[in-house]
Amino acid sequence: MRCPSCNSLDTQVKDSRPTEDSAVIRRRRVCIACNFRFTTFERVQLRELTVIKRNGRRVPFDRDKLVRSLQISLRKRPVDSERLEKMVSTIVRELESGGEAEVSSEAIGEIVMEHLRQLDDVAYVRFASVYRNFREARDFEAVLGELSGEEDPRVATLRK
Repeated sequence: MRCPSCNSLDTQVKDSRPTEDSAVIRRRRVCIACNFRFTTFERVQLRELTVIKRNGRRVPFDRDKLVRSLQISLRKRPVDSERLEKMVSTIVRELESGGEAEVSSEAIGEIVMEHLRQLDDVAYVRFASVYRNFREARDFEAVLGELSGEEDPRVATLRK
């Protein structure tokens, strides 16, 4: 592991322990060259995933990008970071165990929306508005109708 301070490859693990859900190993490391201490996290990766974007471009799957987009959707919502991390791990496992090395961004978006819908309605609507590229209020009305299963009276009054 390269030292983030001096870029030396000569580092040593001082302590290893699993996280609470045992899905990740936390390692405390020290650089032999500059004595800088840092932490790394190690997780199992079943397969290398490639995302096929809407424009056809292929990019490596980035777990951190998924976390960032979910954090934006969940900003100021009563969802703790443990639940977010658990949801991200579930989504990634679902994608990795799907049998395909290439996954469309649409498929990822739908899986994320499915999980967000179960976690937090407001975050679901926020994510949907970006993912589905909402352009007008009717787009929000449609998603709110999906959430309630039937038309919400407040949405009906918006149309008048």
